[in-house]
Amino acid sequence: MIRRLVLGSIAALLLPPAANAEDALPVEVQSALNHRNLPHDTLSIHVTDLDDGEIVLRWKDTAPRNPGSTIKLLTTLAALDVLGPTFTWQTQVYALGPIEEGRLDGDLLLKGHGDPFLVTERVWQLQRQIRQAGIREIAGDLLIDDSYFSVAVHDPAAFDRQPLRAYNVAPNALLMNFKAARFWFEPNTETNGVTVWQDPPLANLQVDNRLELTPGRCRGYQRGITITANTAVDEIRFTGRFPAGCTRYRMDRAVLGHNEFAYGLFAAMWRESGGVFEGGWKSAQAPDDAEPLIEFESLPLADVIARINKHSNNVMARQVLYTLSAESLGGPGTEAGGRKVIGDWLQEKGLEFSALAFENGAGLSREVRMTAADFGAMLRFAWQQPYMPEYLASMSLAGLDGTLSFRLDDGPLAGNGHLKTGSLDHVSAIAGYLQAASGRRFAVVVMQNHTDVHRGPGEEVQEALLRWLYEQ
Repeated sequence: MIRRLVLGSIAALLLPPAANAEDALPVEVQSALNHRNLPHDTLSIHVTDLDDGEIVLRWKDTAPRNPGSTIKLLTTLAALDVLGPTFTWQTQVYALGPIEEGRLDGDLLLKGHGDPFLVTERVWQLQRQIRQAGIREIAGDLLIDDSYFSVAVHDPAAFDRQPLRAYNVAPNALLMNFKAARFWFEPNTETNGVTVWQDPPLANLQVDNRLELTPGRCRGYQRGITITANTAVDEIRFTGRFPAGCTRYRMDRAVLGHNEFAYGLFAAMWRESGGVFEGGWKSAQAPDDAEPLIEFESLPLADVIARINKHSNNVMARQVLYTLSAESLGGPGTEAGGRKVIGDWLQEKGLEFSALAFENGAGLSREVRMTAADFGAMLRFAWQQPYMPEYLASMSLAGLDGTLSFRLDDGPLAGNGHLKTGSLDHVSAIAGYLQAASGRRFAVVVMQNHTDVHRGPGEEVQEALLRWLYEQ
């Protein structure tokens, strides 16, 4: 069931008056629409001059549209304001037994508090701190406490019937490496087969490689690879015919359950670095009267949101939403609690949006809605805040990095926009800030919902608008 935040009209002080009639679309934008036979009323645009607040262009900007992943700009803005740019998450480590001559005679407990970026390199740093605390051998089990978040039963296939895709991973208070592994595939001419490499190592994941090598160029959906997960035995199976013309191919896939993944990664890395670990894993809760041996600090929020917005990381955005709930309302954090925090924050700041439907904070939803006018008001609000530089820097630089690494890299737009992209089936959007050749700075929002607009036509329309705006 979709939860909606439906709020009032935009505060007048944040949305300056505009002309009664909507502006005509620039000729360049009209041409892009006409070339692709796209109805003009499927498009919403809102552009504001950030120096004087003048609305430069508005087109169907009060129509509620699905903004795709650009909604992450709302989630991360609220987090910056509510939590602060230097906010950090803590992962606590408890030694539940005596430590003698480097051996923990008992269990090791990890309690997560929602760190969105506890990736392999950070787990290695965590383990290094554990070794520095005097533990080289663990005689007991790894106990996992993920109770700081309360996540409803999650069906990873519900959104698009792709349960193994990393973007469909659910939040978890002890999320490690996004619960995803990278698999590399290479032809092996000696065996006339296919070699499969995995990163990171997982002690409890079995890889059943049944791929066959076949002559041909490197092409085809997933290069002919079919993936099947058998959760009953913690196994992932690869079948199909892999083209010999592929020198190397990679794919990232979600594997195992959250706690199984955390155990598998921790155990494999601990042993890989020379440590001894003799046990398995169990779900548990940290004792109320115990003091943590280590409190491992995350990257600051300002760094985390850059990874969310530049690379459009869904599960990281969802982690932030649950964190807003837990930190503001008390644990455990929930999705509903995160929505409430953002709704209350919008009203407190005078950003009372007219038609906001907000779900999981990441934009991975068919039902999210926002108007371009409200989005523009939010961007103008952010521009006036003391943490504006951190917010701006979290977005992709046009043509240079993030999801825009290979877009807008041809010509004057490169490096002149800090923008967030959004794309779902039949949804294409972009929002952020652009500096024109004249030095003027604009907040710009473009959203389009129409059949197959995500297959390229939407990007063409956006580029036409941005090129026009750059010359203003």
